[in-house]
Amino acid sequence: MADEIINRVANSPLINIDLEDFYPVGERILFDIKDWLFQGMILKEKEFRQYVQAHDWSKYQDTYVALTCSEDAIIPSWAYLLLSTKLAPYAKRVVVGDLILLETVLFQEIVINLDIETYKDKPVIIKGCTNKPIPASAYSFLIHRIQSVAKNIMYGEACSTVPLFKRTRDRF
Repeated sequence: MADEIINRVANSPLINIDLEDFYPVGERILFDIKDWLFQGMILKEKEFRQYVQAHDWSKYQDTYVALTCSEDAIIPSWAYLLLSTKLAPYAKRVVVGDLILLETVLFQEIVINLDIETYKDKPVIIKGCTNKPIPASAYSFLIHRIQSVAKNIMYGEACSTVPLFKRTRDRF
Protein backbone atom coordinates (compact mmCIF):
# COMPACT_ATOMS: atom_id res chain seq x y z
CA MET A 1 0.00 0.00 0.00
CA ALA A 2 1.43 3.40 -1.00
CA ASP A 3 1.84 6.16 1.54
CA GLU A 4 -0.94 8.68 1.50
CA ILE A 5 0.07 12.15 0.31
CA ILE A 6 -0.77 14.74 2.92
CA ASN A 7 -1.08 18.40 2.06
CA ARG A 8 0.63 19.95 5.06
CA VAL A 9 -0.04 23.50 3.84
CA ALA A 10 -3.79 22.89 3.67
CA ASN A 11 -3.72 21.40 7.17
CA SER A 12 -1.62 24.17 8.68
CA PRO A 13 -2.89 27.26 10.49
CA LEU A 14 -1.48 29.44 7.69
CA ILE A 15 -3.85 32.05 6.33
CA ASN A 16 -3.27 33.20 2.77
CA ILE A 17 -4.25 36.70 1.74
CA ASP A 18 -4.54 37.32 -1.97
CA LEU A 19 -5.40 40.96 -2.60
CA GLU A 20 -6.63 39.94 -6.03
CA ASP A 21 -9.58 38.28 -4.26
CA PHE A 22 -10.66 41.74 -3.09
CA TYR A 23 -10.27 43.44 -6.48
CA PRO A 24 -13.36 45.60 -7.06
CA VAL A 25 -15.30 44.63 -10.18
CA GLY A 26 -15.96 47.49 -12.57
CA GLU A 27 -14.42 49.32 -15.49
CA ARG A 28 -11.70 51.87 -14.75
CA ILE A 29 -11.91 55.09 -16.77
CA LEU A 30 -9.38 57.87 -17.11
CA PHE A 31 -11.46 61.00 -17.78
CA ASP A 32 -9.17 63.59 -19.39
CA ILE A 33 -10.58 67.12 -19.61
CA LYS A 34 -7.94 68.35 -22.09
CA ASP A 35 -10.45 68.40 -24.96
CA TRP A 36 -12.70 70.73 -22.96
CA LEU A 37 -10.02 73.40 -22.69
CA PHE A 38 -9.85 76.46 -24.93
CA GLN A 39 -6.87 75.98 -27.27
CA GLY A 40 -5.92 73.00 -25.13
CA MET A 41 -4.60 75.28 -22.39
CA ILE A 42 -7.25 77.46 -20.81
CA LEU A 43 -10.38 76.53 -18.92
CA LYS A 44 -13.11 79.01 -19.76
CA GLU A 45 -15.87 78.60 -17.22
CA LYS A 46 -18.84 79.22 -19.51
CA GLU A 47 -17.64 76.83 -22.22
CA PHE A 48 -16.54 74.24 -19.67
CA ARG A 49 -19.97 74.30 -18.03
CA GLN A 50 -21.57 73.84 -21.48
CA TYR A 51 -19.46 70.72 -22.08
CA VAL A 52 -20.40 69.41 -18.64
CA GLN A 53 -24.10 70.05 -19.25
CA ALA A 54 -24.11 68.38 -22.68
CA HIS A 55 -22.11 65.30 -21.66
CA ASP A 56 -23.88 61.95 -21.16
CA TRP A 57 -22.89 61.05 -17.60
CA SER A 58 -24.98 57.89 -17.51
CA LYS A 59 -22.32 56.00 -19.48
CA TYR A 60 -20.22 55.99 -16.28
CA GLN A 61 -22.73 53.77 -14.46
CA ASP A 62 -20.90 51.38 -12.09
CA THR A 63 -17.43 52.50 -13.18
CA TYR A 64 -14.42 53.82 -11.31
CA VAL A 65 -13.28 57.19 -12.65
CA ALA A 66 -9.97 59.04 -12.38
CA LEU A 67 -10.28 62.72 -13.36
CA THR A 68 -7.19 64.26 -14.90
CA CYS A 69 -5.84 66.80 -17.35
CA SER A 70 -2.97 65.57 -19.51
CA GLU A 71 -2.17 69.08 -20.72
CA ASP A 72 0.10 71.43 -18.81
CA ALA A 73 -2.75 73.72 -17.82
CA ILE A 74 -3.87 75.26 -14.58
CA ILE A 75 -7.20 73.70 -13.69
CA PRO A 76 -9.18 75.29 -10.86
CA SER A 77 -10.29 72.90 -8.14
CA TRP A 78 -13.95 73.70 -8.72
CA ALA A 79 -13.73 72.13 -12.20
CA TYR A 80 -12.96 68.68 -10.76
CA LEU A 81 -15.59 69.20 -8.08
CA LEU A 82 -18.18 70.03 -10.73
CA LEU A 83 -17.30 66.88 -12.66
CA SER A 84 -17.51 64.86 -9.44
CA THR A 85 -21.06 66.11 -8.79
CA LYS A 86 -22.10 64.89 -12.23
CA LEU A 87 -20.39 61.52 -11.81
CA ALA A 88 -21.62 60.88 -8.24
CA PRO A 89 -25.00 59.39 -9.23
CA TYR A 90 -23.33 56.91 -11.61
CA ALA A 91 -19.71 56.09 -10.76
CA LYS A 92 -18.79 53.82 -7.87
CA ARG A 93 -15.77 56.01 -7.02
CA VAL A 94 -14.22 59.19 -8.40
CA VAL A 95 -10.71 60.50 -7.70
CA VAL A 96 -8.65 63.36 -9.08
CA GLY A 97 -5.48 61.80 -10.42
CA ASP A 98 -4.37 58.88 -12.56
CA LEU A 99 -5.43 55.24 -12.65
CA ILE A 100 -2.68 54.25 -10.20
CA LEU A 101 -4.06 56.68 -7.65
CA LEU A 102 -7.55 55.32 -8.29
CA GLU A 103 -6.41 51.74 -7.52
CA THR A 104 -4.52 52.99 -4.47
CA VAL A 105 -7.62 54.69 -3.07
CA LEU A 106 -9.77 51.64 -3.78
CA PHE A 107 -7.38 49.30 -1.97
CA GLN A 108 -6.88 51.67 0.91
CA GLU A 109 -10.64 51.55 1.49
CA ILE A 110 -10.68 47.75 1.16
CA VAL A 111 -7.86 47.27 3.66
CA ILE A 112 -9.35 49.76 6.13
CA ASN A 113 -12.60 47.76 6.10
CA LEU A 114 -10.88 44.37 6.39
CA ASP A 115 -11.87 42.33 9.45
CA ILE A 116 -8.43 41.78 10.97
CA GLU A 117 -9.67 39.50 13.76
CA THR A 118 -9.45 36.66 11.23
CA TYR A 119 -5.67 37.01 11.37
CA LYS A 120 -5.33 37.26 15.16
CA ASP A 121 -2.42 35.13 16.41
CA LYS A 122 -2.15 33.36 13.04
CA PRO A 123 0.73 33.00 10.58
CA VAL A 124 -0.19 34.94 7.43
CA ILE A 125 1.14 34.69 3.89
CA ILE A 126 0.50 37.62 1.60
CA LYS A 127 0.37 36.39 -1.99
CA GLY A 128 2.46 38.53 -4.28
CA CYS A 129 1.84 37.41 -7.85
CA THR A 130 -1.40 38.72 -9.30
CA ASN A 131 -3.00 39.10 -12.70
CA LYS A 132 -4.75 42.33 -11.78
CA PRO A 133 -3.21 45.78 -11.21
CA ILE A 134 -2.75 45.73 -7.44
CA PRO A 135 -0.78 48.85 -6.44
CA ALA A 136 2.38 48.30 -4.38
CA SER A 137 0.97 50.57 -1.71
CA ALA A 138 -1.90 48.10 -1.13
CA TYR A 139 0.61 45.65 0.34
CA SER A 140 1.96 48.32 2.67
CA PHE A 141 -1.58 49.20 3.77
CA LEU A 142 -2.22 45.53 4.45
CA ILE A 143 0.98 45.00 6.47
CA HIS A 144 0.25 48.09 8.53
CA ARG A 145 -3.29 46.89 9.20
CA ILE A 146 -2.61 43.25 10.18
CA GLN A 147 0.77 43.56 11.86
CA SER A 148 -0.80 44.35 15.22
CA VAL A 149 -2.70 41.04 15.29
CA ALA A 150 -0.84 38.49 13.14
CA LYS A 151 1.60 36.06 14.72
CA ASN A 152 3.90 36.38 11.74
CA ILE A 153 3.67 37.67 8.20
CA MET A 154 5.33 36.23 5.12
CA TYR A 155 5.25 37.16 1.45
CA GLY A 156 5.04 34.82 -1.54
CA GLU A 157 3.58 31.32 -1.88
CA ALA A 158 3.30 28.64 0.79
CA CYS A 159 6.13 26.68 -0.84
CA SER A 160 8.46 29.69 -1.02
CA THR A 161 7.95 32.59 1.36
CA VAL A 162 9.96 35.58 2.45
CA PRO A 163 9.58 36.31 6.16
CA LEU A 164 8.58 39.91 6.82
CA PHE A 165 7.46 40.10 10.43
CA LYS A 166 7.38 37.96 13.54
CA ARG A 167 5.72 39.16 16.71
CA THR A 168 7.83 38.89 19.82
CA ARG A 169 6.32 38.43 23.25
CA ASP A 170 7.04 41.99 24.36
CA ARG A 171 5.78 43.56 21.16
CA PHE A 172 2.26 44.96 20.83
